[in-house]
Amino acid sequence: MFSGIVEEMAILVTTKKTDENIDFTLRCSFTSELQIDQSVAHNGVCLTVVEIQGDTYTVTAMKETLLKSNLGRLNIGDKVNVERSMRMNGRLDGHIVQGHVDTTARCVGVEDAEGSTYYTFEYAFDPEMARRGYFTVDKGSVTVNGVSLTVCEPQENSFKVAIIPYTKTNTNFCDMQMDSVVNLEFDIIGKYIARLQSLSF
Repeated sequence: MFSGIVEEMAILVTTKKTDENIDFTLRCSFTSELQIDQSVAHNGVCLTVVEIQGDTYTVTAMKETLLKSNLGRLNIGDKVNVERSMRMNGRLDGHIVQGHVDTTARCVGVEDAEGSTYYTFEYAFDPEMARRGYFTVDKGSVTVNGVSLTVCEPQENSFKVAIIPYTKTNTNFCDMQMDSVVNLEFDIIGKYIARLQSLSF
């Protein structure tokens, strides 16, 4: 379980393809605090630490994860938003994030907001998935590349978010541009409500 509050950006050091899986080796400041089998969110994707060497650690993404996320598009040297799992005795500063990416979206708009920046993201609309809660609502929560954000101007297959300067500087939104592909996780509470409404008791 995560909160969508990114701790820092890890740097992708190497990748290794084994059958349909890819091992990602990254470097970040808290590597020495990690343990094998620990969960870490990478651009919002929950992955398990499988190896630690010096100041780098390795996680494995399987085929399903690569198909549903932007991890397969990463290149050596890319910045990856990372967050360790949430402590249950702390404050929930973002929202409930599972680290289970639902789909990817494409950045289709970047607007200066006199200090902050508006980003518009567009994703493939699927009516059946929408009925199951895979959509956004005004002032609701959405996770973009692991960042907990508030939705504004939701449309059938797109939405906007406003990024403050601190978030832009300290996450890989610093490299976001038109046509960048991001990971989306829709709000789990919305999914449960949609599921309950579809059931007849």
